[in-house]
Amino acid sequence: MEQNKYEQALSQYNLNVSDVEVAAAVKKIIEEKVPENDTLDVKKFLMGSVELTTLKTTDSEESVLAFTEKVNKFYHAYPDLPHVATICVYPCFAEIVSQSLEVDGVEIACVSGSFPSSQAVLEVKVAETALALKDGATEIDIVMSVGKYLSGDYETVCDEIQELKCVCGDKKMKVILESGLLPSCTDIKRASILAMYAGADYIKTSTGKEKPAATPEAAYVMCQAIKEYYEKTGIQIGFKPAGGLNTVHDALVYYTIVKEVLGEKWLTNQWLRLGTSRLANLLLSEVVGQETKFF
Repeated sequence: MEQNKYEQALSQYNLNVSDVEVAAAVKKIIEEKVPENDTLDVKKFLMGSVELTTLKTTDSEESVLAFTEKVNKFYHAYPDLPHVATICVYPCFAEIVSQSLEVDGVEIACVSGSFPSSQAVLEVKVAETALALKDGATEIDIVMSVGKYLSGDYETVCDEIQELKCVCGDKKMKVILESGLLPSCTDIKRASILAMYAGADYIKTSTGKEKPAATPEAAYVMCQAIKEYYEKTGIQIGFKPAGGLNTVHDALVYYTIVKEVLGEKWLTNQWLRLGTSRLANLLLSEVVGQETKFF
């Protein structure tokens, strides 16, 4: 049978990924490379890569406004430190963030496309994404249709991503793989390639709503996929671990994996983002040398 365009794209990559070999490679990186990145400069950089996120059922206009005001106040309280990269909220709060955010260079990301399940008809996903952008979102995070992927319907998975990227236009779109629900490292690599091929500007590990969320092993495989895609196409794709980033050490692990697999070109907050909120205070505390709960 003739291959479709998605199968043709996948055929260019080695999808025979060993979970055991990935675990061993990650263990080696953590043991040998993370300590050298445990520095003040790296922690400052990581602060500037944080996507400050509030995605709670209890979010309200008042709470999101207060959340945004913290970013505004941080800029004045710590003028010598990098501000966060992004504020990430539900689409219904895009307008209030857009109207109240005073700091240049902070993106407004909205989770869209029936986050976190991606279980909606495409027309609903398109409408939600278009409305988020109209209300001021400058970046969009969508979830890959995991159910369709697991059913082997790669064509629909890719067509949906492509359609939503068309809605985003020149605005950046991140595709969440929900890597913890993918059965193997081979699946994580295949899903990464499909997402990039279909138009993702970033690939992101997880929503934070499923267990496990981000893992170093998933990050390693995704970064390997980004590297191979870049080598074949010349297109640079960003990476965002999200969910389960609970400690500064976690952040250093992901930073080190990106550094070792992708190299210095990815070590800017344009290409490496950290989806978290709790991490912002932990990084700030280490940078200023005392426990600080600013955010």
